[in-house]
Amino acid sequence: MTDLLSKFDPLIHERETLLATGVKDPFSLVMEEVLSPTVAICNGKETILLGTYNYMGMTFDDDVREAGIQALREFGSGTTGSRVLNGTYAGHRDCEEALKEFYDMDHAMVFSTGYQANLGIISTLAGKGDYVILDIDSHASIYDGCAMGNAEIVAFRHNDVEALEKRLKRLPADAGKLVVLEGVYSMLGDVAPLKEMVRICKENGAMVLVDEAHSMGFIGENGRGVCEAQDVIDDVDFIIGTFSKSVGTVGGFCVSNHPKFEILRLVCRPYVFTASLPPSVMATASTSIRKLMHSGNKRAHLWENSKKLHQGLRDLGFTLGTPEAQSAIIAVIMPDLEKGAMMWQALLAEGLYVNLARPPATPANMTLLRCSLCAEHTSEQVDQILGMFEAAGKAVGAI
Repeated sequence: MTDLLSKFDPLIHERETLLATGVKDPFSLVMEEVLSPTVAICNGKETILLGTYNYMGMTFDDDVREAGIQALREFGSGTTGSRVLNGTYAGHRDCEEALKEFYDMDHAMVFSTGYQANLGIISTLAGKGDYVILDIDSHASIYDGCAMGNAEIVAFRHNDVEALEKRLKRLPADAGKLVVLEGVYSMLGDVAPLKEMVRICKENGAMVLVDEAHSMGFIGENGRGVCEAQDVIDDVDFIIGTFSKSVGTVGGFCVSNHPKFEILRLVCRPYVFTASLPPSVMATASTSIRKLMHSGNKRAHLWENSKKLHQGLRDLGFTLGTPEAQSAIIAVIMPDLEKGAMMWQALLAEGLYVNLARPPATPANMTLLRCSLCAEHTSEQVDQILGMFEAAGKAVGAI
């Protein structure tokens, strides 16, 4: 018998070698108690959270929590059905209305996760004989959507406008073409030049989908993402997002002004064949989305935090993924996985949790300590975080 897991032997060996050095497993941390959007008990120690993607701190918002509790009491714990059968409750429609209000768009469709939103929309739009043109650093869910739809994948160099144009011009003029971009790329926290890219896509007859998972709620005057900030929101065909970042719960969505959009509810397999989200989740999402529409002060504070942390880490001597703060993600580049794991553990010992990101998820085989700030972090907490990075960096020889 062939062991189907043997293909993972190199990864198993790498993990065993790393753990043999005495480093704790950075991918199995347990939060014993969560005290707020920015603090939890980890390994019995109060720990500042700097790796949760809880950008706007909505997980502990009083109105959001109360809405979820009330819906749980009134509608029970789950729907036990698909959206096209018994799985659409009033809360699902209300959440889609909240999304339409938030984006000022005609259509909204809620999925059970952000991953499924990309998987479903991309695979349904682009099938055999069509082309999906995407940034080489695209999220796994985007690549998986391409594979599921069996479209031809054409990748271009990260954030390279000229490379995108060259790829588009080589494709048949009459072929179906979908360009998939991200507003903020989750590994380095860098922003796409959407204004130039969307113009080129339209000039070459391609539809455009933008994943705003890491910018929705924060970037843009109204929190509508990089599309809003770069004034192309009316030019893109589809915007994908998630509830597991700024919204503070779980789920995914797609919004659009396309007049034929509603047919997707009947032909999108990850929507048709998946149980819908519990009413309590829908209630928290709807409440959060409507509050995010009026959160300009929180957005401004988060920008202040991001700029302060970015500059502070640079001043300490760390190498960062972007020359300046472009989003709420600050990526600290480590020389290798072992040094990254040592630094991660040293930070945890100081009382700070960040994400350790490793290849193949990271671009250019980089090992990253990925920090994601929250609007609920105080300026004093950012000062503490910088002190912890300095102490940990010196302890492991990273600075």
